Amino acid sequence: MSVNGVTSGVSAYSNYTSATKTESAPKAAESQSTSSAAAQSGVVYEPSKEAVEASAKKTYTPNTELVNKLKADVEARTSQLRSLVEKLITGQGNAIGNSDDIWSFLRTGNFTVDAETKAQAQKDIAEDGYWGVEQTSSRILDFAKALTGGDPNKVEQMRDAFKKGFEQATKTWGDKLPDISQRTYEATLKKFDEWAEESKIS
Repeated sequence: MSVNGVTSGVSAYSNYTSATKTESAPKAAESQSTSSAAAQSGVVYEPSKEAVEASAKKTYTPNTELVNKLKADVEARTSQLRSLVEKLITGQGNAIGNSDDIWSFLRTGNFTVDAETKAQAQKDIAEDGYWGVEQTSSRILDFAKALTGGDPNKVEQMRDAFKKGFEQATKTWGDKLPDISQRTYEATLKKFDEWAEESKIS
């Protein structure tokens, strides 16, 4: 056997092993990368003690500025409505002895209204009016949220307070409240339902 044959065999073997090592190097690197990614995906996030305490201690503060603004607005509008009713009563030539007589008088519907007063009243109770169903129900909910600071745990408490207020208004009126009041009642309860649902999602 010649030396050249051995030398070329050794050379061919060396080339083969070198090529094999070169091909397997990327596979090894890929394997390491995959195992590293697997290890990373297995990591579980644990919030810090501070983060847990911060979320557990979320506080809800009443929005007194908004409460005062809503109260002032309603008082001004109620005063306007009262003067409208007083003008109406005076125009009928009736003497009203006390507040119960006012509700009795209005409940009967036995009175006439001048065109200007009628137009103002219709504007106020229209769908987009201040005393209309949408604005009134929205105002009630805004007031409830401002009082509680938006605390979702107070939804049912505020709903119960609203129902109680409606019952008291019905007693004061002395009969079933007018249709617009009934529709406002239903719209307000629906808004309380929506608030409760939003609280469950968040």
